[in-house]
Amino acid sequence: MRATRDLERSVAGSESLEDILKAIRAYFVSEQFNEYADAAAMQMVTHLFRDSGRTWRQAARENSKGRIIYEALQKEMQGPVGSQVRLLTKRNAEYIKSMPLHLAQEVNKKVLEESLKGTRASDIAEMIRKDFPHMTWVKANLIARTETSKTSTALTEARSEYIGAAWYVWNSSEDQRVRESHANMDGVLVRWSDPPSPEALVGERNYGTYPAGGTFNCRCFPSVLLDLDDVQWPARVFYGGSVQRMTRKQFERIM
Repeated sequence: MRATRDLERSVAGSESLEDILKAIRAYFVSEQFNEYADAAAMQMVTHLFRDSGRTWRQAARENSKGRIIYEALQKEMQGPVGSQVRLLTKRNAEYIKSMPLHLAQEVNKKVLEESLKGTRASDIAEMIRKDFPHMTWVKANLIARTETSKTSTALTEARSEYIGAAWYVWNSSEDQRVRESHANMDGVLVRWSDPPSPEALVGERNYGTYPAGGTFNCRCFPSVLLDLDDVQWPARVFYGGSVQRMTRKQFERIM
């Protein structure tokens, strides 16, 4: 990320702790960084918008709702989906702009920890200069992973609502890195308007309710439910605050 490299160069040229913090704060309010954040956010959202559009066009070719989907895709930028794209762009730009502030907080925390140990100021400054590139890349990667996933999910939800598709299938990445709470949601039918708390369902710390791909470091994604014939029945359904196994007829009664 270009922004992290620019920030690293600013910090590398600082000789004291005070100079390091000043460099971070100065870059945070600079016109250069704000322009970068706006451009990066727009690029992220429009890239996902185009990619997911291709996925929806493929679905239209293969599904009985094809005409509805095609017509919606043609009009969506003038409707609620276009509004969502603009909202997501603004939100992601704000997240990117918050990165230097978070880094300043981490630097302050490091300074306090080392000061309590009796470490000299000059040694703390050297420590921060050494660790700073890693700190910036970790933060940048976390923002990129989390916000890309959340943006993709939000666009899918907006498109689903636009064509009246109220349900989706929660898909996990199905590998060893998937957290237990999300593995439990794999293949579950979920109503967009009733997101689950995956952690609460397995007795873990509750991070609130969210859709597939809607939380930190989440690689899950939603597949919109367009045709009940695509589902293997009986299926697992999140309904009434729990995951239940339902037949097709039972599911049709709650749609």
